[in-house]
Amino acid sequence: MDVGVLTVALAEESIADTFTYLSDLGVGAVELACGGFVGDAHLPRDEYLDDEESQSDLRTLLNENDLYVSALATHNNPLHPVEDRAAEADEELREAIRLASQLDVDAVTTFSGLPAGGPNDSVPNWITAPWPDEHREAHQYQWEEVAIPYWRELEAFADDHGVDVAIEMHPNMLVYEPRGMLELREATGDRIGANFDPSHLFWQGIDITDSIRLLGERDAIHHFHAKDTKVYDANAREKGVLDTTPYTDEIDRSWIFRSIGYGHGEAFWKDIVSTLRMVGYDGALSIEHEDSLTSATEGLEKAIDVLERAVFETNPGDAYWA
Repeated sequence: MDVGVLTVALAEESIADTFTYLSDLGVGAVELACGGFVGDAHLPRDEYLDDEESQSDLRTLLNENDLYVSALATHNNPLHPVEDRAAEADEELREAIRLASQLDVDAVTTFSGLPAGGPNDSVPNWITAPWPDEHREAHQYQWEEVAIPYWRELEAFADDHGVDVAIEMHPNMLVYEPRGMLELREATGDRIGANFDPSHLFWQGIDITDSIRLLGERDAIHHFHAKDTKVYDANAREKGVLDTTPYTDEIDRSWIFRSIGYGHGEAFWKDIVSTLRMVGYDGALSIEHEDSLTSATEGLEKAIDVLERAVFETNPGDAYWA
């Protein structure tokens, strides 16, 4: 299991400087964004897709810094009710899958997307309750008429290219919790799995290690994002956790994203690492910096420091005592 970094937080730096910086910090893997909400500063698809020379240069740069690519990232909404926006997201995702295959990268990280509540709507609709009845009906429409047909075809496309699709369970997307993740996987295929990001589950009150067991025992964790969250109970007691306060108004929010160790302590992250090992996950822990209380470099460096003490560097030995 390696400590990795999603390089979006370092987008203002060149890819060469980013790789050198992370390698010097002991990072083993990088997750490279190539479209959607996360941008493409370090891996623009139009420069790398079907271009053997650019891909060779990337491999050389990775080898020089003793790094590998854990995943390509393209987060958008391929289920968007506005046709042009859905088509753009779909193109980004399919090209990311093709590029991952050409680079021998195992996974593409993304979102499930979110449809409208009906065929004549133009705004995505995140439905969180089955009543009034039109909400239940809209939720059925989203799954049965939009999401499952789309992802069933996309899963086949990914399988043709030998690439896993790792969906980040994210509120304001159709798949935002582990049971929904399994529902989509069971309706489509094994190439569909989770990009397990605890930060979006903490504030929903979802138990992280139980969720790792739930998904991991079904081989449904394709990638892992290392990001923490701090819930501020004083605010949450008054307004709950469905908080539309701006992320930069930290003092008034019910929760904010934090660097590893600042939402939950080192012991908790060691428990996460141990549970991941129990269920057979041996991929990267890809740090995603979105802590508004510190800089990208300090946040990444503190996260790397914690995770380096948490990850195991050797395989389990024989249980001679058993």
